[in-house]
Amino acid sequence: MIELQHVSKTFNKGRATEVNALNDINLLVKKGEYLVIVGANGSGKSTLLNIIAGNIKVSAGEIKIEGEDVHNYADYQRSKWIARVFQNPLSGTASGLSIIDNFRLSAIRTQGKNLTIGVNASFTKQVKEKIATLEMGLEDKLNQQMGTLSGGQRQALTLLMSVMDDCRILLLDEPTAALDPRSANIVMQTADKLVKDFGLTAVLITHNLKDAYTYGNRVIQMADGKIIRDVAGENKLTLSQAELFEWFS
Repeated sequence: MIELQHVSKTFNKGRATEVNALNDINLLVKKGEYLVIVGANGSGKSTLLNIIAGNIKVSAGEIKIEGEDVHNYADYQRSKWIARVFQNPLSGTASGLSIIDNFRLSAIRTQGKNLTIGVNASFTKQVKEKIATLEMGLEDKLNQQMGTLSGGQRQALTLLMSVMDDCRILLLDEPTAALDPRSANIVMQTADKLVKDFGLTAVLITHNLKDAYTYGNRVIQMADGKIIRDVAGENKLTLSQAELFEWFS
């Protein structure tokens, strides 16, 4: 599904501030896999995710999605496969628009735009049913401005919006870092359910080792721009919290 071949990324090459953020990364994320990436600050996690998303171009190597070479594709060109939830809850929604209008924009994210009715009774019913699953009481507030909601509410809605259009890959960039524990729990449980219900391929970056232990069927650890541990399948299921914490001791 996602394949990185000998991918490297150097920032400020040839300058005193040169940083080798990624060093010859080879990574294959299979269809339906839920990959969790952990590592200390500066280990290369965010650079790796941004390279998959298309926000950063590689210095060397190739990236393929569903067998298609995309290493020269910009982020908007990869949107036919990828939806992303950012660390900042404000990044995934339009503050000045209502909840229902945000969902409508998400539903046509990868489609050609034409003169059609944006929101009708059928679409409103669909959105209400999706939002009701969050149990946040927002299903009856569809005309409320998104900017008036809390960060946790916006992040949970962003997750639901990610599957309104055709989405095959879900990138989760520390989605709970700015949230309170209750909201964080709702967001992570919602993400897990969406990944399973829609058969998504997912990549989660997190500093929360409890979440790294609880979610996903594969976990990798990064350090100095390299993958130093890769635990998948049955080995991930039997990985204890204590073992995971020992990686950072």
